[in-house]
Amino acid sequence: MTESGSDSNSAPLSTWRRHSAAFWVALQFLTTLPVRSVPNYSKPVLGLSLLYYPLVGLLIGGLLWLVALASTSLLTSLLSAALIVAAWTLLTGALHIDGLADCADAWVGGFGDRERTLELMKDPVSGPVAVATVVVVLLLKTAAVYELLLRFDAWWIVFAPLLGRAAPLMVFLSTPYIRKQGLGEVLAENFSRGPAFTLLILLALGMLLMAPAVNLILLSTTLMGLFAMRSLMLRRLGGCTGDTIGATVEVVEVIALLALVIGLPLML
Repeated sequence: MTESGSDSNSAPLSTWRRHSAAFWVALQFLTTLPVRSVPNYSKPVLGLSLLYYPLVGLLIGGLLWLVALASTSLLTSLLSAALIVAAWTLLTGALHIDGLADCADAWVGGFGDRERTLELMKDPVSGPVAVATVVVVLLLKTAAVYELLLRFDAWWIVFAPLLGRAAPLMVFLSTPYIRKQGLGEVLAENFSRGPAFTLLILLALGMLLMAPAVNLILLSTTLMGLFAMRSLMLRRLGGCTGDTIGATVEVVEVIALLALVIGLPLML
């Protein structure tokens, strides 16, 4: 009896430890925050960490909101916007910007050829197309953040990194992963599709309950952008890679910011 009771008590503890480790793995991978590393984590824990990507996105958004509150009291809106985007880039270690740059070079240099495109995405050297694409994305982010600071409450910024970190779940749920022997393959093979789908539904419902009109525009536009990226992946590659998922995160973030700038004046 004692033995069976011990087993029943250890199972929840084991589950709690796996989820705790998964959260720290997600935070360690997606940010440059000085968090404790998780030693010798298993593939199932790595797959489970995907479920915590939106939470990490919410944390990033919260930190950016604090930067906005601190900077707008001291600086002009334009300089505050530039500082927020700089902090955004530093907080994430330009992780997804790197994927965006790789995809930009590969899509143009690949000339429509699948194998050539995959080969170019592995090249660490960034060409002029990659540089121009990154500059345009950062300029759009800065301009959109500036508009939000100038005309609305800074807390709306939180939604962009939140939706950006929810995007990988959508991609993994709907798109085959084609790059072998990589981190993405481990994630694709070990994350739980049922809980991921449930989490995305709850996230959407929570946003709609919070601000129905604005978030309906926000969700619909980001979903359109995400599935446009998915369509590009499928047509060129037949699936997704880590770089294309990173590029999708950046695209979703930009679309979310632009949707807020356009949608807020219509709905508030």
